[in-house]
Amino acid sequence: MHYEKSTTAHDKLIIVPFDKVMFDRVMIKRWNVFMDRPVNAIGELCYLLRKVVNRDPARLEAVKQIIKEHPRVIIFYNFDYELEMLRTLEFSLQIQTNEWNGHKHQEVPKGKTWVYLVQYSAGAEGWNCIETDTIIFFSQNYSYKTMVQAAGRIDRLNTPFTNLYYYHIHSNSIIDLSIMNALKKKKNFNIHRFMDV
Repeated sequence: MHYEKSTTAHDKLIIVPFDKVMFDRVMIKRWNVFMDRPVNAIGELCYLLRKVVNRDPARLEAVKQIIKEHPRVIIFYNFDYELEMLRTLEFSLQIQTNEWNGHKHQEVPKGKTWVYLVQYSAGAEGWNCIETDTIIFFSQNYSYKTMVQAAGRIDRLNTPFTNLYYYHIHSNSIIDLSIMNALKKKKNFNIHRFMDV
C-alpha cells in the first residue's frame, strides 16, 4: 500500500577516539589483549578489534552529550560488554533505564527522561515506539537489514514527530570504517573480505 512519508530522518555521525596502540597489538600482532594469548581465528580477531574500539570511554561520553539534547533515547548495541557500559548511565545521569535483550524484556520506559537499551538480535524488529524521536547506534551491526529494521522502530505512521534523529557513534578505526562502508552500500559486513583488505 502506497503512503506519503511524513517524517524526515537526520543521520548524524559522531566520531570518537580509540586506543590505537591496543588496536594495533590486536590487528598487527594478532594478540588477544583481554586474555593475553594469541588470536585463534578471524572471527575472534574482528570481535577483539571491535571490543577495543567499542569499550573506549569516549563512546559513552558521546552518548551522555546526546542525552542532554534528547532526553528520551533508544540505544542499540551488539555485545554484553557494551550493555555493562551503558547500564552505568542510570547512575551517572540519574535517568530511568530499561532493557530489551536476551536477559531482560522490559517495556519502553515512560516519563520525560529515559533510556531504552536494546540489543540488535533481540529487538531490531517486532515492536514500535512513538514516544521518542531519537535512536543512538552505540555500535553498528554487521547486517544492513538489521540496521534498517532497528531504525524503523521509531519511524512509524502514527509518530507525532516530523524529524527523527539517528546518531551513529563510531571511530576512524579500519574495522568501524569497513563496517560503515558495507552498510552504506546496503550490504552486510563480511569478515573474510575485511581480512583481504
